[in-house]
Amino acid sequence: MTNWAVLLRPIVTEKSTLLQERGKYVFHVAPNATKSQIKTAVEKAFNVGVVQVNTLASRGKVKRYGVRKTRTPDWKKAVVTLKDGDQIQLFERA
Repeated sequence: MTNWAVLLRPIVTEKSTLLQERGKYVFHVAPNATKSQIKTAVEKAFNVGVVQVNTLASRGKVKRYGVRKTRTPDWKKAVVTLKDGDQIQLFERA
């Protein structure tokens, strides 16, 4: 799996912005990505050191459109803790 196949997109929310102050960054990752794959992908893509990776797999919600029930896709996010002094400029304010 390539680096960009593991990291799908950054998650920018109010909570993830507060985590950035503590050196933690949140990414939407591929559902079958492992913690070690996520760690190497972040290190190579952004040239930073990763201390810890926490993952959370979210199940899709059931939605109704009239009588039809559909389900949103399952997805996975990763909270990546960087070494002290490292930053990802993609997230920093201009």
